[in-house]
Amino acid sequence: MKVMVGLSGGVDSAVAAYLLIKQGYEVVGGFMRNWDATANNDFLGNPTLNDPQCPQEKDYWDAVEVAKKLGIPLLRADFVAEYWDNVFTYFLNEYKKGRTPNPDVFCNKYIKFDSFWKFAKSQGCDAIAMGHYAKRVKGEDGLYYLEKAHDKSKDQSYFLSQINEEQIASCLFPLADIDKVEVRRIAHELGLNTVMDKKDSTGICFIGERNFKQFLSNYLPSKDGDVVLGENGPVIGKHVGVLYYTIGQHRGLGIGGVKGADEGAYFVYRKDVKNNILHVAQEKERYLLQSTSCYLDGVNWIGPKPTGPIEVGVKFRYRQPDQKATLTFEGDRIKLEYSAHPVEAVTSGQIGVAYVGERMLGGGIIGEIYRGDTRIDQ
Repeated sequence: MKVMVGLSGGVDSAVAAYLLIKQGYEVVGGFMRNWDATANNDFLGNPTLNDPQCPQEKDYWDAVEVAKKLGIPLLRADFVAEYWDNVFTYFLNEYKKGRTPNPDVFCNKYIKFDSFWKFAKSQGCDAIAMGHYAKRVKGEDGLYYLEKAHDKSKDQSYFLSQINEEQIASCLFPLADIDKVEVRRIAHELGLNTVMDKKDSTGICFIGERNFKQFLSNYLPSKDGDVVLGENGPVIGKHVGVLYYTIGQHRGLGIGGVKGADEGAYFVYRKDVKNNILHVAQEKERYLLQSTSCYLDGVNWIGPKPTGPIEVGVKFRYRQPDQKATLTFEGDRIKLEYSAHPVEAVTSGQIGVAYVGERMLGGGIIGEIYRGDTRIDQ
């Protein structure tokens, strides 16, 4: 069986490739180039503009060294246009609405498990493989599902919640049953010098670390406005653009001279994009961040949909402990009613992912959010 591994220039994908070779697969490496800083006007907020080599090229040459060490060929694929059209445009459109998108989830859906899989098939491969920490299992119904990885601190099933059953079936996850410490130990044992101690990538998928406000201003010009205490309270400061703030944010609000701000007392609880107003509250009003139910749109579900309410665990952000909830399908949407207690900082545009035990059932984009009968995402 011929498998193309997505070699990113990091330690996880390198060890994933090695484990597949060890298991007897015919392994080919594939490096994805998905971002072009010059073509995409990525100047403001880019800390690597003056570097002699851009980070993505360094990652490529690290992948080249890994492929040489493992004795496998490495192919390079360019998905810059696909990334812009399917991931980054969505990312910008969500920010324009004042929502908080998760581009990594859609990078997986449209690039790693779609464009890359098509590229692998064009090269005669039977499957792809990734260095994600997730487990593929075959259910009794013959369908492929995802489960949480052995290393719960690295489990990435949350980010894979938008890939469908066919995409899951196409991919192997060699790191499903080992932890990060073991991955680095194997890399040291193999002498993968370029990646064995390389830090994990952070920032936006395939773009990297950026000064986020400056980066966004490349595409969404800033517009100053008022910071208002409560719904109709006094103006206590000026913001640089409501799009640049997140729900729950309490630092960088520019209201340090206001009484109580030195106690970290203010946080963002609502963004009024239409009127360009940032609404903040004090710690004693923390309940304003809490919700009791929400809806998920754009649902991706693996297997048959439940015909009635089911009890699930839900993650509203990566590494969050599962929150107990009752899940009900209402047409193509999912309604989630939190079972144990209100949940803080559930944010529209983010991703909600449902689990039963270890198994990931599916997920969707957080839309309407309610505290009791009051809608609070507007």
